[in-house]
Amino acid sequence: MTEQFAGKSVIITGAGKGIGRACAIELANRGASVIAMARTQEDLEELSRLTGCRSIQVDLMDNDAARNAMDDAGVCDFLINCAGTNVLQSVLNMTDDGYETVMGINLRAALVCAQAFARMRVAAGGGGAILNVTSIAGHRGFDEHVCYAASKAGLEGATRVMARELGPHGIRVNAVAPTITMTDLAAAAWLDPAKKDPMMVRHPIGRFAEVQDVAKSIVMLLSDDAPMVTGVVLPIDGGFLAN
Repeated sequence: MTEQFAGKSVIITGAGKGIGRACAIELANRGASVIAMARTQEDLEELSRLTGCRSIQVDLMDNDAARNAMDDAGVCDFLINCAGTNVLQSVLNMTDDGYETVMGINLRAALVCAQAFARMRVAAGGGGAILNVTSIAGHRGFDEHVCYAASKAGLEGATRVMARELGPHGIRVNAVAPTITMTDLAAAAWLDPAKKDPMMVRHPIGRFAEVQDVAKSIVMLLSDDAPMVTGVVLPIDGGFLAN
């Protein structure tokens, strides 16, 4: 594997599972020093054994804990905001707890981590990149995803603001919006053909995404191959949004 990220460091939130874990593996394989953040210590220990990454256990729902974790990570070249969660609730049965959980992890924690990262980068002279993981749910309506959709659409709006404000400091900020991605959780949720098949036919490429598909697109946006790309939300959706 190429050492394209040799000498570079990256903070990845939500690194214990799914897309975050795939990003940690992909970037470590390409020479990056990875600082993995997650809530579950066992996930971090397994990832550390696999990649040699440094790990920080943190509950990003706690703003002070998130800021302390970012301080612990220190000045790095890249930040991937991948931590995310969902509580399936409709508009009519949305609860305060569901709202606070989804918005707290998916949006507020991402902004807190991005702010801490950007402040350190600016103090160090600028440069670097932030990558926010959003979702096609921010572009299309899905039942029982009201808080999730709001959080992801909000993060996309914040991505554009960050790109505008941080660009003069040489910091690029982009987002990716994956379709259904075959994490362990998603695979179980979409096993039922009655649910899977109507969604699958809306993907011209004929399949859902794998975590590696998303990780490789993130690597591209962080790399020197995208020096003029900022303020972009890149769908990783197999053509779903083209329909």
